[in-house]
Amino acid sequence: MKKYVILLLLFSTSFGYAENNEPPRRALPAPFASPPFPSGEFQGYPLIGVPPSDTVYPLMDDIYHSSIGNTFKKDRIKVYGWINGSANLSNCKDSNTPDSYWIVPNRVELDQFLFRIEREVDSVQTSHIDVGFRSSFLYGIDYRYMTAGGWTSAQLLKHNKLYGYDFTEQYVDVYIPKVAQGMIVRIGRWIACPDIETQFAPDNYLGTHSLLFTFDTYTQTGIMFTLMLNKNWTVQACLHAGTDMAPWYKGALPTGMFGVRWVSNDNKDSVYLVLNDINSAKFRRFHMYGQKLGHDNFNYLVGTWQHKFNDDIHTKTEGYFMWQRDAVLGGTPSAGPVESYGGGGGIGPNIPGTTLTYGVVNYTMFKFSDKDFITVRNEVWRDADGERSGFPGTYTSHTIGLTHNFNYILQIRPEIGYYRNWNKRAFDNGKRKGMVLAGLDMTLRF
Repeated sequence: MKKYVILLLLFSTSFGYAENNEPPRRALPAPFASPPFPSGEFQGYPLIGVPPSDTVYPLMDDIYHSSIGNTFKKDRIKVYGWINGSANLSNCKDSNTPDSYWIVPNRVELDQFLFRIEREVDSVQTSHIDVGFRSSFLYGIDYRYMTAGGWTSAQLLKHNKLYGYDFTEQYVDVYIPKVAQGMIVRIGRWIACPDIETQFAPDNYLGTHSLLFTFDTYTQTGIMFTLMLNKNWTVQACLHAGTDMAPWYKGALPTGMFGVRWVSNDNKDSVYLVLNDINSAKFRRFHMYGQKLGHDNFNYLVGTWQHKFNDDIHTKTEGYFMWQRDAVLGGTPSAGPVESYGGGGGIGPNIPGTTLTYGVVNYTMFKFSDKDFITVRNEVWRDADGERSGFPGTYTSHTIGLTHNFNYILQIRPEIGYYRNWNKRAFDNGKRKGMVLAGLDMTLRF
């Protein structure tokens, strides 16, 4: 198993991707180079008319060369994953919250160990129905940002553990080619669609996340229909169990989602607009673990505009407007103990009436080699009454980071950023108005 020797990873200079020439596709061409960018596509999920990935990582390569390899290859089943860890330096002592993911200051932590098995549907062909699936298991401190009520959620919502596990994606896709230009029906649990950022480390431009992303929907469980009208337009509709809740969870309720995606003919602009959660917008209250608890049920409209200046520079701007009725300070509570890194302590004080949260974040990327690019992130975000962060006020953040790919397996991302609440001491458990956060993360794929 010499592929796993660390020295080989560090000194390898070959990217080793399976194909240099892109396979046939019915969608518009991929606008970005991937690598070095995490994706070559404009925002949208799932995409129709885009070929399945042909990248093969070391574990899958070993399986292909085993006695069962032909079966996996014939059925287009892939097994792979990654390990992602980070180290940071911060002026905070106990907690980097309300920012997310790198929440423990001045420490080295395992953020994500992820194992995945999947079969991507072939939505380029139009001759037959195709069925695919994805199953992703995650362990690390990032589990708390994947947690959905009813999906092994007692680790966070009852015990407030720093480390935990999560079955983040568990879904089946059915591709039906004869409906318009193709339709994918997704059933199960999936990552919420519209954001520039996502939960999984390799899919992001930076190791940290914006405040905007920190406090919106993470996963949904239900049934989603995605319909490609033509190369420019895709529409979506969904019925799910509510923001970060399984259908069998106490707080679950029928919730709608509607989306539209547009890409310009010159392939330089795209808009993705989604009404991500629409129902009563009333905070869900119930008894659990022997006490009064509850769960967020905010509704919001979110949109992303993306523009490609040239092959080396592109920008993405996302904004949302969120509302909730009769919420509580700090949002979904954990019944667990109050910990220095944040969370715990049970349900917060009531916020009567309707409370609002809204903001805008921009990512601009500058590619300067086939292995490297720089990301600049700026945002302004307002949590009017503290329904999401626990600390009311207007926040800003400014971050710059470098992504370097040693090869297609190993990546590092150093960065530095400044975060501030202009109205209240919010960082380090309410001790600081501002936070300086520097660090790096490393991702090793297998």
